[in-house]
Amino acid sequence: MAVRRRSILPGFGLTMGYTMVYLSALVIIPLAALFWKSAMLPWPRVESLLHDPELMGTLKLTFGLSLLAAVLNACFGFVTAWTLVRYRFPGSRLVDGIIDLPFALPTAVSGITLATLYSENGWLGGPWHGFARTVNPAWHAAAAAVNGVLSAVHVSQALAWAGLPDGIASDLPEQIAYTRLGMLIAFIFIGVPFVVRTLQPALEDLDREVEEAAASLGASRRQTFVRIIFPALLPALLTGFSLAFARAVGEYGSVIFISSNIPGKTEITAHMIMKKLEADNYPAATFLGVVMLLASFMMLGAINGLQWWASRRGRGAA
Repeated sequence: MAVRRRSILPGFGLTMGYTMVYLSALVIIPLAALFWKSAMLPWPRVESLLHDPELMGTLKLTFGLSLLAAVLNACFGFVTAWTLVRYRFPGSRLVDGIIDLPFALPTAVSGITLATLYSENGWLGGPWHGFARTVNPAWHAAAAAVNGVLSAVHVSQALAWAGLPDGIASDLPEQIAYTRLGMLIAFIFIGVPFVVRTLQPALEDLDREVEEAAASLGASRRQTFVRIIFPALLPALLTGFSLAFARAVGEYGSVIFISSNIPGKTEITAHMIMKKLEADNYPAATFLGVVMLLASFMMLGAINGLQWWASRRGRGAA
């Protein structure tokens, strides 16, 4: 006679019912209300919104800067997580604690702090102002050459479509705050903890004996990293990348204060939604929310598909 194993939690019916009620109250019902409210918008108004240059500009800027910030976070977050896990140095615990600072700070406080630091007279913006004025003549000549190459290989058009500058600017901006560069820094600031905290457990679980075995078989450090370490960490890296990207797409508080909010230049979609709400145009605001939601789902679906492929490929190699 088989012994029935008792579970610590209550039965399936009760736990499943609680889960569905919880998800319905926090996720399903609000999303359904968002779609229902946006459906109240007449089709001619929907068509005019879809062809609105301001909306297209905010979408390109929001997703373009969010994607670029997530890529940079994936690169530098990987280095940061590797350093914190593999090396011990004075102040390592302090650095590890600072990583969580964007989680603890209210987004409005983060935005005001970044705007103050990177303004023309700020601690970081002031030195940048002097540096940009000094190197701009040489930068102008180098940028012209690079832009010629980008245009020849049709890369500049793709960058412009993504909401990013179509090539390298002919002059470095003399001020970071209230420009796209400042917005990019804000996106990076709020997203880096997701990459670091996702990679740290994967790095800690990585068996160093595998690396030693590869070295004993004659593999170089580069071969060990490319063929053993990186494939094992790729699923975690993609997870952190997608979390940082999703966080940046939905960010408002920390970006709104460091952006000049100029339509077509430095305005994100969240600010446009707030303008619709302030004008009591709730159907248009909810429709913009639906557009953002669908676009985010599409990009996150593509990232999750890539993550699934990387995990399956890693298991097949193992």
